[in-house]
Parts: sequence; C-alpha cells; structure tokens
Amino acid sequence: MKITKLSALLILFVFGGSLTLLAQVKPIFENGEAQIVPELKDTANWIRHDLWVETEFDTDGDGKKDRMHVDVTRPKQTETEGLKLPVIYASSPYYAGTAGNAPIFWDVKHELGAAEKPRNQVEVVRRGKRPIISNDEIMTWVPRGYIVVHSSSPGTGLSQGSPTVGGDNESLAPKAVIEWLTGKDNGYTTPDGNEKVKAFWSTGKVGMTGTSYNGTLPLAAATTGVEGLEAIIPIAPNTSYYHYYRSNGLVRSPGGYLGEDIDVLYDFIHSGDESKRPYNNKTVRDTEMAQGMDRATGDYNDFWAGRDYLNDMGPMKAALLMSHGFNDWNVMPEHSYRIYEAARAKGIPSMIYYHQNGHGGPPPLAMMNRWFTRYLHGVENGVEKDPRAYIVREQDDRSKPTAYADFPNPQASDVSFFLKGGAPAAGSLGLEKSNSGVKETLVDNYSFSGSSLAQADYTEHRLIYLSPVLKESVHISGTAKITVKLASNKPAANLSVWLVSLPWTEGRNAKITDNIITRGWADPKNHADIRKEEPMVPGKFYEVSFDLQPDDQIIPAGQQIGLMIFSSDSEFTILPKPGTELTVDLDGTVLTLPVVGGKAAVEKAVK
Repeated sequence: MKITKLSALLILFVFGGSLTLLAQVKPIFENGEAQIVPELKDTANWIRHDLWVETEFDTDGDGKKDRMHVDVTRPKQTETEGLKLPVIYASSPYYAGTAGNAPIFWDVKHELGAAEKPRNQVEVVRRGKRPIISNDEIMTWVPRGYIVVHSSSPGTGLSQGSPTVGGDNESLAPKAVIEWLTGKDNGYTTPDGNEKVKAFWSTGKVGMTGTSYNGTLPLAAATTGVEGLEAIIPIAPNTSYYHYYRSNGLVRSPGGYLGEDIDVLYDFIHSGDESKRPYNNKTVRDTEMAQGMDRATGDYNDFWAGRDYLNDMGPMKAALLMSHGFNDWNVMPEHSYRIYEAARAKGIPSMIYYHQNGHGGPPPLAMMNRWFTRYLHGVENGVEKDPRAYIVREQDDRSKPTAYADFPNPQASDVSFFLKGGAPAAGSLGLEKSNSGVKETLVDNYSFSGSSLAQADYTEHRLIYLSPVLKESVHISGTAKITVKLASNKPAANLSVWLVSLPWTEGRNAKITDNIITRGWADPKNHADIRKEEPMVPGKFYEVSFDLQPDDQIIPAGQQIGLMIFSSDSEFTILPKPGTELTVDLDGTVLTLPVVGGKAAVEKAVK
C-alpha cells in the first residue's frame, strides 16, 4: 500500500501478534511551497537551546580559537521521533544590542582633505538572556518544516573574537556554524568547556537570510564555498564597505547617517566580552581601520579591497535570491546588482527582486518559500525556470511584483543625452549633440539641500538641464552613466549628480519615486583612478566619468527628466566652507540612460 499523506505518515509494526502505531510528522508541500504543518506550529512544543561553535580563527588575542554563540529552535519531533529537517540560519552583530543613538559620528563640516577632529568613542552595553539570541524567522519557518538557527557574529553578544566589519572572520564564523550543522564535531555546550554537542536533527541542508548587515553575512558565508549552504536570500546587503562609505574616490556617508564610517560601525556593534574590548579596539579599530580607511583622500586601497565580497566570489555556489529597494539610499542598489551580475555570470542559480521603496524589504513570502523549498528540501518546483527578475512597479503593492526576463530589462539600450545652456535657470537635455562652446558655473553651498536645488527656478548653486515634457512614459532599466567635463577654482571639490523627475511632488502622499530617479557622487581628483587622486589645477578641465545607481523606473507622461549637477550634497558628503566654483563644459558632458526601447522610445516620448 502506497502512503501519500506527508503530514502524518502512519507506520504499522507487528511484533508477536501485537500492533504498535507510530506517527512520524513530515513536511507538507503544495504548489512547490512548504506548508504549515499542524503538528509543528505549537510553540509550546518547540525545543530551544544554545551552544558555542568553535571557529578556525583567534581574533581577540587570547590564544584560543574563537567560539560563536548559537541558538536553535526546533520542533519536539526532532527529539522524540528522529525527525531531521533543513535549517534556516540567520547571523547578526545586532542581536545583543548596539550603541543606539550615541554621538559617535565624524564631524563632516571641514575642508576636503583637512585633518578631522577626533570623534567620540563609546562602549555598547550588552543585553539579552540565554538561551535565546533572537526570535527572527522562527514563526515563519519552523511551522513550515524547518529548524531555525541564529548566531551572534564575532565580538558581539556571547560570541568570542572581535568585530572586523567585513574582515575574513565575519565570513569564517558562519562557515564554522554551517560546518557544525552538516556534521562537523565543533559544537560545545559552553564557551570554554570540552563537552560536545551535535546537530543530529539537521539534514545538512542550510539556507541563510537577513536584512542589511544581517543580509551581508549570508553572502559572506557563501563566498567561502562551504558545503551545505545551499541557498541564500540577502535583503539589502552591504556587499562592499568601500561602496558603502565611499563613492568613486569621494568620502560619502550612507544616507541618513552623515559622518558614519567603518570605525563608527565597529563601535556601534562591539557588544562582546568587556575584558577583550581593549585588545580588539587597539588591534582592529585603532590600528587596522585607522591606517586603512583613509578619510583624507577616499581612495580605494587594499584595506577596502579586503572588505569587498565581489573579490571573494570564486568559491561561491549557493543559489542566490537577491532583494533590494531602488530607493535605498543607505545601502544603495548597486550593492545587490554587482553581486547578482557576478553570480549570474558564474552560472549560479540567481534571481533578483527589486521594489521601489527604501532600505530593507524582503521578497514576497511565496517567492522565498519556493526558493528554500527547492534548494533545501529538494522539491522540484521549477523555480530555476522562473523569470530571473521581479520588479515592483511604482504604484503596485510590494507583494505583487512584475516578472521580467532579467534585470536590466533585455529590451533596454543606452541612449545619450546632451546639454544646452540656461544657467542659473534651467538648460535643456536632449538627443542632439551641440558644439556651442558654452560653459556654465555653479557655486558650492551645502546650506541648500539637493531637493531644494532641484525645485529652485533660479539659483547659482546648481546646474540643471531638463528634457522636454514627456508625451509618453519612458522606462529606464539598468545603470545610468555620466561624463562631466569640469574645472574647479580650487584643488579639491565634491561632485554630486542627481537625476530627477519634475515637477517636484510635494505633500504627504508624495513618494520618493515621484522625484528621485537616481544619484551619484565622485571625487574629480580621482578622474583617472579611484586608487590614486591628484590635485586639480585650478581652471584646468578634467573629464570625470562614473556610474549612477542602478534603477528600474517608469517616468510618466507629463514629467520632465532633469539632470542636476552640484557640488557638496548636504545629505551625503563632506561639507566644506561654501564658495568653491565648478565650471562645466557642456560640449564635453554626456548622460547615458538605459531606456527600454532605446532611442526610438525617447524620440516618441518627446516628439
């Protein structure tokens, strides 16, 4: 007799004429997704415990390999019935508390390259009680036939070691936990003892997910190529600390955190053993970071290269479902796209989900469920044949993305836009190249926000160039690029570029997508190489070329596309004393937009 019911498989045993009935709970799958199993959803029947997993490194200088604090939430049937399940694993430096709103940022009001005032340094007060590190993910996944595991990252909570903010130990720590989940004998009941504990309840199939820093760590683990890590779903991950704290040679803060830098984040998360903090601070923050981060120039160097996961993707093989918001100005959308692009090129199963909002935002649960069901439970649900890209359109609910063959849209091609003068009012942005010889000048003044500059009819503090009013919508998909030919009256200057949709929408119901299309920043001194800057000769023109943030946005009819060039950005850059003049050679400046339908679509929209 073939038994097909998966939720409660009944097995009959006959011993000496007597009948014994054993019930074994199993996961349930419908339409390629793991379903809630009634026997697994009662939280009172969950087993919760903690342990420590030994790693291969010692970063707190005590001569012993660091151990990571790990918690486990699993159904009782893993103990009573021998049930083995795959694992959803999340790791974080935030679980045991942070520095909160302590004033620890750098003061950004100073001249470019000038010595900075020392910033405040603080100590995190650790919080949390054993054995529970976190309750994230458990209500979603345990009832659906998974075990959920959390760990505190190195130097946080009850995990040993030191935070390094992107150093190798932050990749090797989750690797060690995954090795334990796949059978390695490196689990202990205490942080310093010798009593072992095994993950006898794990199938050895592990998936990771998380948001922001918690989304970075799944990628960090995947770059080690560790066996057993089958799938990851990073949400708004920081994939390069240079791209997070710098932009094309420019010192540029993440949005909302003006004056943050990598050493600030170190202080913010360092919640580990108080007795180890002096050694960690001296070794990591005050030596490695102080010598490598280089706030004076903002140049790319070996320190930053060692904290860029794109450089470590060689061993990676875990299936990747990436999630991000196109209007995330904290961890900007380039972070996800650069990894998705590389994973796809490597032949790794890859999918990307983008929404139109800000920081965070997971894919719809059904999408995550199908991903983990396929790669952790091994159910052939055809997810690898699904469209590669899912993008939430501007007015749609985040749970209802539109499917596309890929991102960027395969039907998009680059269209060049050229400038005609009009400063200090608006110039024009069009498809015809001009040889007018016009040069226009702006005067830096951080007192004016980017949004106020975009809305101004007349100001000397920015240059803005507008397309004709669109008669039909224009769909941008991919990475815009710009070349600005400019001169400065000083040896150093900020360069900020916003691409906006006008008229500007005000009021409570305005969305970020109503106005901001994409943005970018660069240091003109790094026009030739982001590894080495050279002072600008006042009055000499330089070509500065760089990418803006990737985007997929439909600009509606009735709007104008505006290219705004200015200097210091009050939300993102160092803020020198106002007065620096930037002169832009319009003939040598070009904006390249990836437009669905190419030049013909633009011509039709502006006819």
